[in-house]
Amino acid sequence: MKKLISLLLLASAILPISAKEIKEFVVTTQPPMSCHNCEEKIKKNLRFEKGVTNITTDLKNQKVVVTYDADKTNEENLVKAFGKLKYDVKPFGTTECPEKTETPCEQTIK
Repeated sequence: MKKLISLLLLASAILPISAKEIKEFVVTTQPPMSCHNCEEKIKKNLRFEKGVTNITTDLKNQKVVVTYDADKTNEENLVKAFGKLKYDVKPFGTTECPEKTETPCEQTIK
């Protein structure tokens, strides 16, 4: 019985230490995503970024949500990862009008 109580106490002490800090990074891309291929390009490449646990995109609302482990990466690293894909990012919901630029898909079609 003593061993069981000792194990339970030890487990309760270890669990809070190993808890992950999961955060969300919600952005819009510049140039804007213009097609399903743009969404897939973001999803397929960002999933390899260390600490990224989930990526959702919303083409209609021009929204990208990256869920990540804050112990393994941060927003600065995620911005750099978007940059490798030729995207700049802004916090989602900014009211600035995007500049008229070609999307990465249009650049590759030419």
